[in-house]
Amino acid sequence: MDNFDLEQYLSRSRALELSDLPWADIPSHALPDGAIRCLRYMQDIESHTIIYLRTLLSTRAIDDPEVAAFLACWLYEESFHGRALAQFLVCAGATPVERLRSRAPFGQRLEAVATSWIARAWPDFVAVHMTWGAINELTTLTGYRRLIAVSGHPVLTELLSRIVRDESRHFFFYFRQAERRLATPATARITRYLIQRFWAPVGTGVQPKEETRFLARYLFSGSAGRAAAERVDATIRALPGLAGVPLLEAWIDACGTDADNSTTPAADRDAAGAMLASHADPAGSAASVASSSRSIR
Repeated sequence: MDNFDLEQYLSRSRALELSDLPWADIPSHALPDGAIRCLRYMQDIESHTIIYLRTLLSTRAIDDPEVAAFLACWLYEESFHGRALAQFLVCAGATPVERLRSRAPFGQRLEAVATSWIARAWPDFVAVHMTWGAINELTTLTGYRRLIAVSGHPVLTELLSRIVRDESRHFFFYFRQAERRLATPATARITRYLIQRFWAPVGTGVQPKEETRFLARYLFSGSAGRAAAERVDATIRALPGLAGVPLLEAWIDACGTDADNSTTPAADRDAAGAMLASHADPAGSAASVASSSRSIR
């Protein structure tokens, strides 16, 4: 992979371009109910990004100039992802998720306190955040590409493809930071333990469990879905000290998802196979991510 050019990224960071999307055409194309359900989940979590940042502000992450600068642009771009998905849902005749973001569940408040404590006690905590961020960005953009495949909606395909370009750059930053910080064996061991013990996909604890399980079944069932999950895991396992760590596949298995127990319609699964042949799946594709990094230079 090429190095991430942070200065180029910062200078070119901008809101998602939406003015040229054919919003009026959205109702003209059928959209499966399952896709709407996934979109509401994704819109809610993208809009929740500011809450994740609130936790990070109490850690050592903001003491690192590169990380602090990146997070400022990351929040800006992610916030527009949530707005764009909400606008799409309205045009499709669906209701976006609205919640009072200041009212965090007890579990999230406890997690924030624990994260802050660990960050103060352990100087290399930023390695955990960078690794965690790499996993979450990669699973997120993989989920978007899986939704492109199973929905077959041309306007949604264009919108999500633009979001994926942002997410790919975010992933590349996190991955390169994690790769460098995990080079210390002790840091890699602790990071591995924390991820293996506590990691769950983005949205866990925000959305109900049945919604995260539905996402697993709808997007990652069948051979195409499982192949995408396998490539996510293979990419993250290439980081120092993370070989064989259980991640997305283990979570999908815990949700009871397999090729024979899918809520994704058969026609959608067939379409997914064809679409994945033309949309390079980002999970595990170093060339795809390197290309994304070059696009910001």
